[in-house]
Amino acid sequence: MNAREKADAHVRAMMRWHFDPATGSRFWLERRSRLGFDPLQDVRCVDDLLQFPNLVDELRDVPVEALIPRGLGTDEKVFAVYESGGTSGAPKRFVMFENWFDEYMAWENSHYGEDGEGHTLAVAPSGPHMLGEYSKRIAQARGGIRFSIDLDPRWVKRLIAVGDKAGAAAYVDHLVDQAELVLQSQDIAFLITTPPLLARMAERSSVRALVQEKVRLVIWTGAHMDVDTLDFLATELFPKTRFRGSYGSTSVLSGTVQRPAPDGADDVVFDSYAPYVFYRVVDPSSHRPVEFGSEGAVVMNYLTKYGLVPNSLERDLATRVPSPTRVGDSLRNIRPVAEMDGQKMIEGVY
Repeated sequence: MNAREKADAHVRAMMRWHFDPATGSRFWLERRSRLGFDPLQDVRCVDDLLQFPNLVDELRDVPVEALIPRGLGTDEKVFAVYESGGTSGAPKRFVMFENWFDEYMAWENSHYGEDGEGHTLAVAPSGPHMLGEYSKRIAQARGGIRFSIDLDPRWVKRLIAVGDKAGAAAYVDHLVDQAELVLQSQDIAFLITTPPLLARMAERSSVRALVQEKVRLVIWTGAHMDVDTLDFLATELFPKTRFRGSYGSTSVLSGTVQRPAPDGADDVVFDSYAPYVFYRVVDPSSHRPVEFGSEGAVVMNYLTKYGLVPNSLERDLATRVPSPTRVGDSLRNIRPVAEMDGQKMIEGVY
């Protein structure tokens, strides 16, 4: 079977798993009768998943026990419960299993064998967000020690929402102060942070000099960065430092790998871990896929034995790019929407 045929077979297997009373979770078994279709009979391939409604908002108040598939054995351990950023309302909760985290991180790290070894500084949120543990595993894979500066992105968004720009700026400066102390005293080879925080670090000449001197690789994630800003940082401010992005979401309990760009091309394309995680770029009105090269709304799908999250509409737009596996889409030029469900989106620092 080719990759698409394997993906279709995986979809059918996941429908059997999640909608069989012996193996499915209480959440999906209770919702089967009101889907308007029979997932066991009507979902036979990747494209058939478009029939699912976006039920992700229901995960704001569902007991996490209802999300755990009954078929998982006692050796499958819950590692953590992660939450969305809370940008569009109360945060949604997702159950991360230890074996899935290990599998996903092994896939991601297999794409980046040229990093070498060294210590990592992560200026990123810890729980209830996934990025904290992600940065820890990135550091472990690179044979070094992780230094971390914690942040509360929800507090920054709250300050921005009430118009306290000075308070938000002071909090970010507090984070940069702490990062500078680590960079001054430790041999940091890898920096993991968000684009807004990276920009503030670059503005401070003393921190900029330390990054230029020590950091070999910047991994940016958790927020958006346009191509012009990335090009300026990578070519003008930190020409000796490599940059790579990771785009993902708590709703699919994973991220992506950045596709190697052709020489001289300012091109950032993200590929997902299909068929377990894959994206769609769709027309916001019809929810049908747009043409390749066109912009649309990002829809995410997570299909593993650990959970099912189909058709999760993200607060992002992207250009549709053919996926190397022909399962779902790859993404280029990702940017946040200005509003969602009539509510203004605040990105802040994460």
